[in-house]
Amino acid sequence: MKIKTLYCAMLSSALVFSSCTNLDEELYNLVSADDYGKTESEINTIVGGAYASLRGYGSSTDEGNGVNCYPASEYVFFLNECSSDEACIPTRGTDWYDGGRYQQLQRHNWTADNTCVLAGWRYAFVGVSKVNAIVYQVEQSGLTDEAKQKVNAELRGLRAYYYYLLLDGFGNVPITTDFTQTELPVNSTRKEVYDFVEKELTEVIDLLPSGVQYGRFTKNVANTLLARLYLNAEVYTGTPQWQKCLDACDKVSGYSLTPDYKANFLIKNETSTEIIFAIPYDHKQGTTGNYLASMTYHYNQKWAFSADGSYQWCGNGICAQPGLYSSYEEGDNRRDKTLLIGQQYRADNGSEVLMDNGEPLCYTEEINSNDDATQPQGARLAKYEWSATDSWERDNDWVLMRYAEVLMMQAEANYRLGYTSTALNYINKIRERAGLPGLTDLDEQKLDDEWKHEFAFEGLRRTTNIRFGTYFKSWWEKDDDADDHHTGIFPIPAEELKKNPNLRQNPGYSDN
Repeated sequence: MKIKTLYCAMLSSALVFSSCTNLDEELYNLVSADDYGKTESEINTIVGGAYASLRGYGSSTDEGNGVNCYPASEYVFFLNECSSDEACIPTRGTDWYDGGRYQQLQRHNWTADNTCVLAGWRYAFVGVSKVNAIVYQVEQSGLTDEAKQKVNAELRGLRAYYYYLLLDGFGNVPITTDFTQTELPVNSTRKEVYDFVEKELTEVIDLLPSGVQYGRFTKNVANTLLARLYLNAEVYTGTPQWQKCLDACDKVSGYSLTPDYKANFLIKNETSTEIIFAIPYDHKQGTTGNYLASMTYHYNQKWAFSADGSYQWCGNGICAQPGLYSSYEEGDNRRDKTLLIGQQYRADNGSEVLMDNGEPLCYTEEINSNDDATQPQGARLAKYEWSATDSWERDNDWVLMRYAEVLMMQAEANYRLGYTSTALNYINKIRERAGLPGLTDLDEQKLDDEWKHEFAFEGLRRTTNIRFGTYFKSWWEKDDDADDHHTGIFPIPAEELKKNPNLRQNPGYSDN
């Protein structure tokens, strides 16, 4: 009997995951040795398991503590946002202390046993492991060599995306591509990881799908990722690559800015003309991990969103750091499409929403302190559209790359090369959509501000902080740490070091 069921469990986001230091993942049924994989839809099915890994997963540590590795909420998102000058999770009474992990991120004194650090590592390496497993199955299948090349091009592109995240966040990580490898891997240098990502992308790019294809790792996605890599090359390797960044940007085509900034973050944002790469979510199809909105709004926000208070639970956690809201220029229409501030009103009768203590629910930009905030303090993250009928799992697709980023990379790379007038042409396209007058001159501060306001809470801010040197300067409740040990990368998680004695901790960190 010929096998027609392609490793069905692999296509489910509920498959058993493993870290890079646990290479004993179960293999499922192999592809038919016959003719499966000769059509575009069949190839899409084969690659589907790897794409599903982008949504992340929930698990527990050996100690039984939950480690939610979801890029659209909780620890993976928290790791990058709360270590930047953009977001924070202040302790509110007895809520959100959680062993001080968020204070560590805010103050840049994290340790190797911080759960958020572990989640960032595991999210990426679970994705790598899953891709490696599918590559192995494809290689063992009866697909033609041409079909294998097409499948593996997308798989290698996805793996390069995960390794870009590891390069950016951890620097010196193991490079594992062979699913049958049994020996525990060792660290590669950050430069070696950079070279690996570049090589993988440049080798597969001609085999990737062309044009605008939503949710696929296409030539456009690969060129956007290459541009990101080159934009930050000086941080990663010590050598700037501004012209390479521009060359990659020039190859991205078929996209345009949406007239309305908010269109990129609607519940049905898959129709956006701007989104280059996104993680699709649809709770009716069983997708999980997209509930960031529930982590930001106050518990009683339900009365503002639904007339009967039936809106799902909210956690009153992550919010904007003081100063972000007021940093927007007057007239910048992105501010109120990104942040929620002020008095909240009931959906049923228009009266003030009250907190449980009877006081009005009025979000403020200012926060007393990161250790002792009141319940309504901090502007809330309101970028993605909400609906009164929202379920816990949101249906907005999570945006990873959009065309505005390509324009901003073109603006910055041209500026770094001394072509200021050309840079202004790109940055002013973005400002025009934001309802702002065009700039007539440009400096690093203006560039940095535009990155901050255009991409607030899209996962780019920490990387931008590092590139501009602001990551090490003092900001709200963080001292200047320019001479500190971390040099912009996180430690190898202590739990992973225990599993794999071949790993070596990043410089400046202890093993626990």
